[in-house]
Amino acid sequence: MRLIQVAQRTVDLDRASAFYSRLLGSEPTGRFDPPGLLFFDLDGVRLLLDRGAPSSLIYLEVADLRLSLGELRASGAKIVQEPQLVYSHVDGSLGPAGTDEWMAFIKDSEGNTVGLVGREPSGS
Repeated sequence: MRLIQVAQRTVDLDRASAFYSRLLGSEPTGRFDPPGLLFFDLDGVRLLLDRGAPSSLIYLEVADLRLSLGELRASGAKIVQEPQLVYSHVDGSLGPAGTDEWMAFIKDSEGNTVGLVGREPSGS
């Protein structure tokens, strides 16, 4: 079994499309309006932005957390929580051994909270 799709609430498809295209660095893979659906591909998992979906909390891994957060801040995104160290991976059970996991949280264009996750070598 594998995860195939995650749905996130949206109010305005155009606004959400612009926000997530910038955040993910890719354009939507599908749009159906009506009924108000917008899809992005996250390495084989569909992110569905849906006018009828409830809000959910999703976490997205980024290559450079501080750089991504700076770019989002410059574009006007609301930062809910600055980066914080949440876990040091001493073994490979939850992530690559020898890395520190950092998280920050933003609000997307639709008012949903999105967690951004970055990993760095331990002790960096």
